[in-house]
Formats: sequence, structure tokens, C-alpha cells
Amino acid sequence: MCCKGFLKIMMFVFNGVIFLAGAAILAVGIWVAVDRVSLLGFLEHIEDAPPELAQLANVGYLLIGVGAFLTLVGFLGCCGAVKESKCMLLSFFTVVLIIFLVEVAAGVVLFVFEPLVRSDAPSIEDNYGSDESFTSVWNSTMNELKCCGYNNYTDFMNSQFVSTTSSYPVTCCTSSSGPCNEIAAKADVPSFCWCNLM
Repeated sequence: MCCKGFLKIMMFVFNGVIFLAGAAILAVGIWVAVDRVSLLGFLEHIEDAPPELAQLANVGYLLIGVGAFLTLVGFLGCCGAVKESKCMLLSFFTVVLIIFLVEVAAGVVLFVFEPLVRSDAPSIEDNYGSDESFTSVWNSTMNELKCCGYNNYTDFMNSQFVSTTSSYPVTCCTSSSGPCNEIAAKADVPSFCWCNLM
């Protein structure tokens, strides 16, 4: 009986947190959808806020959907645990099982099709330095994620940028104050690259 009571309390607390988080996300989503102007005004007063934070105004309906879903799941779990309702608990575990299966399926699809996506994606060697919009996107990404290329500086070795300037992007040489050449880029290779997570 002690173990059953402990599980009941833990289920209530865990789902209560999910319910409250869902309610908070739902409230922010409704606020963003209804009053974008005040949100943008609020974001302007935050010091050192990245400009990308203003994109939050565009995701109001997504926040409403996610918040409503989390609120529903948290409600089913809380009430199901407290009342020991088989119907609510079955609904809760069905929703959790569906989420789990979708995540596993998405992981398998990403794993299977990753080589296809990589081969079809525009490469850094072909486009960096020659295509202005491609170069701009990569510069923004590397600055934001504090990385150099997809893997490291070797992604740029045969690019038009390196061929014409004999240097690498500045983000490849964060610990060097001199020009970003191959020697400086090689000395600054990180052990982990956030760009790999894209």
C-alpha cells in the first residue's frame, strides 16, 4: 500500500507540473496571438536580447496548440491518479504511448534518410562565398551556435571563399586574434560542434 500511495503522489506531482507548464504556454500563446504589439514592445526593453527573439510573435497559434495539448495530458494524468480512474489513466497512457511511437518513428526516418538529405542539401564547398544568401545564413548560424561549418574548418577547404580570400570564416578562429588562416583554424578545432545538431 505504501508503494501505491507513493506512485499516486508522484504521478499527481509529475502531471501537475505538466498541467501548469501547459497552462503557462497556453496563456503566453493566447497573449501573443491577441496582442503582438505589446509583446514586441516588451522584447525591445530587454537588454542584450537577440533579435531572433522577436520571432516569438509569429508562433502564437503553435504555442496555443502545444499548451492546450500539455494541459489536457496533465489533466488526464492528475485526475486519473487522484481518482484512480481507469478511463483517464488509459487515455493518459494512450496519449503518452502515441507521443513515444511518433518520436521513435521520427528518429528512424531521420536516421534512414539523413544521407539522402545531406547529399541533396547545398554544400558549403559549392555555395559558401559564391551564393550571398547561403553565405549569410551560414554566417548567422555559425555566430549563433558558436561553431565553424557543419563539422569544422575542413568544410570550407575547397570553397570559393577560401580560394579567393585565403582565409576561413571568423567563427573558425575564436581563440586567435590574427588572420583566420588554416593554421589558426586547425588550432581552434572544437571537440563538439553545435552545427551538427541542425
